[in-house]
Amino acid sequence: MSEAYKRAGVDVEAGYQAVERMKKHIARTGRPEVMGALGGFGGMFDISGLPYKEPVLISGTDGVGTKLMLAFQMNKHDTIGQDVVAMCVNDIAVQGADPLYFLDYLALGKADPEKIEQIVKGVADGCEQAGCAVIGGETAEMPGMYSEEEYDLAGFAVGAAEKADILAEPKAGPGDVIIGVASSGVHSNGFSLVRKVLFEEGLFTMNDTVPPFQRPLGEELLEPTKIYVNAAKAIKQAGTARGMAHITGGGFIENVPRMLPDGCGAMFDIHSWQQPEIFPFIQNEGHLSPEDMFGTFNMGIGLMTAVPAAEKENMLQALKQAGEEAWAIGEVTDGGGVQVKGATC
Repeated sequence: MSEAYKRAGVDVEAGYQAVERMKKHIARTGRPEVMGALGGFGGMFDISGLPYKEPVLISGTDGVGTKLMLAFQMNKHDTIGQDVVAMCVNDIAVQGADPLYFLDYLALGKADPEKIEQIVKGVADGCEQAGCAVIGGETAEMPGMYSEEEYDLAGFAVGAAEKADILAEPKAGPGDVIIGVASSGVHSNGFSLVRKVLFEEGLFTMNDTVPPFQRPLGEELLEPTKIYVNAAKAIKQAGTARGMAHITGGGFIENVPRMLPDGCGAMFDIHSWQQPEIFPFIQNEGHLSPEDMFGTFNMGIGLMTAVPAAEKENMLQALKQAGEEAWAIGEVTDGGGVQVKGATC
């Protein structure tokens, strides 16, 4: 090992130790198609045996954003990995893909093997839920770029779909029912606004436990992003979906139109689903408008699908059988724009 490199702030031995700690977590995500061992120059995945007649690969990449700053301040790193997996696999699942494999990129100011293990544990937890294998990644120690307590985390997922089953072109029309699947909380979007209204202006600290919550605000907000792979499969197998949307950055306002044809809009009834308590709390404490909320957050709905009105109950039942909490929350309208009845500040 280069002592000069260590004096420059890069501890290669710590990196090697971190890799050893990762292995037991990554092993949990194994699939029979994975080839080679962890640590090669590239991850390998054999697609020759996949059961597709006309396979199409669908990929997605994303990060966790400023939610990481809460993890730093709470010194809690075991769930943030699930967030980065969810942000990638949910995006490809709503296009009809079954996630196959995942790679991550972790850049740190200082290589702390225990912290790295916790982060990668979260990645493995997310990949287990999504049914995809971790086949590689990069852990980079970057002193001077990040402080010793900071890191950045990003990921990349690849999935496959039958060409005929891809939900790429929106087919919904006026009168179709929009069904929403419950979120687990704020997920991984809008944290710059959350931090500003709750913490930077001195209202609370992240260790405060305030009604209606039973745990510190920091822990409430670090609740990991829900993975919707099973929900998306249930929707796809029902065979009546005319589009799906992952409700991420931009909330309802930006993401709902992505599953609708040009010229169509959507009308929602805010009383038709159960919002997690964190959303009215953020809105009230931050004095935020409905436009602020629905244009930033998922508001308790992390995934949506549009189906013919006659198929509403069948789709709700399919999601219930998949273990999901879902509601009929709105309908497709003739005319652009997203509106929410009953949304008040």
